[in-house]
Amino acid sequence: MKDSKEYIEVYGAREHNLKNINVKIPRNELVVITGLSGSGKSSLAFDTIFAEGQRRYIETFSAYARQFLGGLERPDVDKIDGLSPVIAIEQKTTSKNPRSTVGTVTELYDFLRLLFARVSDAYSLTSGKKLVSYTEEQILHAIQNNYKNEKVMLLAPVVRSRKGHYHELFVQMAKKGYGQARIDGEIRELEYNLKLDRYKTHDIDIVIDRWIIGEASSESRMEKSLSTALQMGDGIIGIQKLDSDHIEYFSRNLMDAESGHSLALPEPNTFSFNSPKGSCFYCKGLGTVKKVNTDYFVENPKLSINQGGLLPLEDIKSNKWILSQSKNILEIFGLSLSTPMKDIPKEALDYIYNGCHKEFNKDLKYAGVNKKIKISFDGLVPMINELIDDKDSYDAVLLERHFTTEENCPECKGTRLQPSSLSFKIADKNIAEVSAMSLSDFMVWLVEIEDQFSNKNKIIAHEILKELRTRLQFLLDVGLEYLSLSRSTRTLSGGESQRIRLATQIGSQLVNVLYILDEPSIGLHQRDNERLINSLKNLRDIGNSVLVVEHDKDMILEANEVLDVGPRAGKFGGEVLWQGKPADLLKADTITADYLTGKR
Repeated sequence: MKDSKEYIEVYGAREHNLKNINVKIPRNELVVITGLSGSGKSSLAFDTIFAEGQRRYIETFSAYARQFLGGLERPDVDKIDGLSPVIAIEQKTTSKNPRSTVGTVTELYDFLRLLFARVSDAYSLTSGKKLVSYTEEQILHAIQNNYKNEKVMLLAPVVRSRKGHYHELFVQMAKKGYGQARIDGEIRELEYNLKLDRYKTHDIDIVIDRWIIGEASSESRMEKSLSTALQMGDGIIGIQKLDSDHIEYFSRNLMDAESGHSLALPEPNTFSFNSPKGSCFYCKGLGTVKKVNTDYFVENPKLSINQGGLLPLEDIKSNKWILSQSKNILEIFGLSLSTPMKDIPKEALDYIYNGCHKEFNKDLKYAGVNKKIKISFDGLVPMINELIDDKDSYDAVLLERHFTTEENCPECKGTRLQPSSLSFKIADKNIAEVSAMSLSDFMVWLVEIEDQFSNKNKIIAHEILKELRTRLQFLLDVGLEYLSLSRSTRTLSGGESQRIRLATQIGSQLVNVLYILDEPSIGLHQRDNERLINSLKNLRDIGNSVLVVEHDKDMILEANEVLDVGPRAGKFGGEVLWQGKPADLLKADTITADYLTGKR
């Protein structure tokens, strides 16, 4: 007989409909609790065993910490012995956080970001050419080889496509001894009164030096000037032949020598939509934006604006200005605020919704004159957008809830990332394209790309790829090959969320833990169910106890031990009718046994 330490022993469980039951559950085995719905399975597994495990865990915290966590009531049970640390994996949505994806909750995206930061290649956003980076020594050798015996000018780019008059910059450069700059493609003297049009965008390169490449006396001078130019140009310099307008750029960062497009060397945060370094500037890494939908403005077209027919006005407290402008617009069309919404023409509604800045002629028949009316109204939609941007406003909450829809971000197209983050590719795919693959295709990609790496990159990527494949295989083993890393966790079913947590727990390689699962087989194809059972066995075999509330026949028959709870639901249940090996259950006189043998 097994020692008592090898069991989880429950004495006097009376939670909900449990009838003062005593039960011994073997540790380090796969145990299924089955029975009719409402018979008390979850009351035993979750509301008694898990609740007590959670209570004991919180009891280990200091009194100071417990006051923030809140106390957990002791379940209605006399005693539970042999209880390990407990983790419950229930069927509920993983997270309502809009930033949470399959990739982030499984940490696969973290390793993918690391992979792209270490072995990806960068490509120009403008030309599509591969970007290259140089050391200072390489830049010097390239200049000497490419421009032998040529007269060239060394440039340090200091302004790129920015507005301003830059008077202070020119004065500062002149004081340092620089006499010329290439401004918008033209070489100009750095005079004291030099100012540019502040409302136009400009490109400015400071002329650092002029060389005749190949002269022995200029070698040391070139090195000094090059170092100065790289420092001033933030790691970028340009070389222009004196008899040409063409500039070739060199950079310590990644750069397109033709266009001058430059990127900083990537870091893991470059690919994070939760970091300012990687997230889309427009949607802030959410991948979606809220857009005002005018289809929601009118619910009952028979009502007029005065009768509340234009719904947003009901949620905007300070709507008198909007009403007065709407009245003016309607009067131009011979209508009023009492006109039913269905009788207002599209043009008038467009002015009210999207704004009107026009001058109209209006006949005042009673006065026999023609009067000009000037309307300057931004429109209801822009005003709602402005109010929604004010997150602290109560109006904003109501307006966003009632009159907006969620759409893909028009800038990042739902990828959540900046264009520069998408410039880095592995095997012709950027990180957003890889994240959009199904997990099964992602595994194929991970296997194939290693053959395309250089020997150096193979060494760098080896451990990262190994971790990615291992974690990914756990997800495939629980039947989630159709998901993608970019899938928002808000769109997952309870079963999918549960299996993701199960795969994560298997990957964590924890031991001596009691895992409690709630019907993990729901919605699974037969093939996937077999893989799920194998995953639970894997969890058991590494040194854990697995307790599953389940109705599935295959799961019951594959268990080490079965508890049959019943006999009926509600107050007619709450008893352990039978406990033992699955093969012996087939001979028992219970509803579950009849179901397994096909008698019912």
